[in-house]
Amino acid sequence: MSETVHIFTDGACRGNPGPGGWGVLLQWKGKEKELYGAESETTNNRMELTAAIRGLEALKWPSKVCVVSDSQYLSKGICEWAPAWIERGWRTAAKKLVKNADLWQCLLVEMKRHQVQWQWVKGHSGHLGNERADRLANKAIDEMLSMMRAD
Repeated sequence: MSETVHIFTDGACRGNPGPGGWGVLLQWKGKEKELYGAESETTNNRMELTAAIRGLEALKWPSKVCVVSDSQYLSKGICEWAPAWIERGWRTAAKKLVKNADLWQCLLVEMKRHQVQWQWVKGHSGHLGNERADRLANKAIDEMLSMMRAD
């Protein structure tokens, strides 16, 4: 594990819940790869988590990774809240079930394969990687809605 893979992620939703999309930009040694997808009925938080999962899944071997996201839900969730959720059996401090536990658990499994560092950036602030991930997430929604209208 030498050079860091940068994974820029973003989720988008039109309505919350509503049609949503996720976007990922992977950068490594001067190479780039874009990934994106959509779901017809979801939430923004689910799309943020899905983007991070899909980005890590795309890596073919254990890597040193920096995941960059504008989602405080994602960055705080994985860095601060998840250990306590796990300890409490995926319950919050208020003893309620953790929302999106299925995706949090999936993300934790993907993280085990890699050395992952998390970086939060302010959304829509001109950060190039984040802006590209945002465009991919919205492209995914647009393409899905276009296909749905065509049916």
